Parts: sequence; structure tokens; C-alpha cells
Amino acid sequence: MNETKNKGSWLKKELKAVSLAMLYFGSWIAALLLLKQLILAEYSIAFHHISAAFVGALILAKVVLLLEHAPLGSWVRGRPAWVDVLVRTILYSLGVALVLVLEKGFEGRHEHGGFGPAVSAVFRAVDAPHVWANTICLSGALLGYNLLLVVRRQLGTKRLIQLFTSPLPAAPNEGGIR
Repeated sequence: MNETKNKGSWLKKELKAVSLAMLYFGSWIAALLLLKQLILAEYSIAFHHISAAFVGALILAKVVLLLEHAPLGSWVRGRPAWVDVLVRTILYSLGVALVLVLEKGFEGRHEHGGFGPAVSAVFRAVDAPHVWANTICLSGALLGYNLLLVVRRQLGTKRLIQLFTSPLPAAPNEGGIR
């Protein structure tokens, strides 16, 4: 009985974590897709990849939640928190770029005569700016996520929520500039 309750509690906690991370990354992906749609509309080019936001956010959320438990080694552990944020952001961003290149290679394998030629064509073709734009935007999302992760580890989840749901205290020089 207790084991079943623990599994249910674990599943509930996992679903909540994935949902929150998916909402966070989904917001970033939706913003990126909206920007693409607005820019392409200027040139009367239709854009219909909104469903990709949901799938991309779900995959990214789950991968990041798994990787946040992966230790980066003793070198990073002995450094200030910003080093952990920077290393994780760079590693995750490289992973995003790799997945985007592989995705484009998979999509273009028939057009370019195989997976290898399709992957190399990504950098010579129209898809390169698409891969760069997605990587840059998602790197910003990953940086924000990793910063919040460090703050949550330092303060705890409850204090982090209080931090963002409480009014700001008055600034030291609230009366005017000195």
C-alpha cells in the first residue's frame, strides 16, 4: 500500500515538473515561432509549424529535467554557481544544435541522396539560418532555466515561489536618486 502511494506521489511530482518545464520551454518556442511567422508574413510566406512547439517543448523539458541530475564533475562542483550555469547552458545548447542538424538531415535525406549528404547540406543550404536562429533562441531559454535552477537549489522551491509572488521591497534610495 505504502509503495503504491510512493509511486503515485512520485508520478504526480514528475508530471508537475515536466508540465512546468514544458510550459517554460513552450513559451520560448512559441515566441520563436511567432517571430518567424511575423517576419515571413512581411514577405507573404506562409508558416505553419505551430504544432512543433508542443512536441519540441515536451522533448526539451524531459531531457533538461533528466540532465539537471547529471553531475558535471568535481571541477565544476568546486567553482562558483555561474560556472555550473554556463557549462550546462553550453552543453545543452550544443545538444540542441546537434538535434536540429540531425533533424534537418533526416528530413532532407531523400532530397540529398542520403543522411550524410543531407546533414552536410544543412550548412550550405537555406536551413543554416533556421538552425542558428532556433539554437540561439533555445540557448536563451536554457540559460534562463539554468539560472532559475541554481536559485532554486540555493533558496529552495518554496522560497523561490515566495520571491516571485511577494511584492518587491522598497529600494534603498526610493525617495530619489542620490
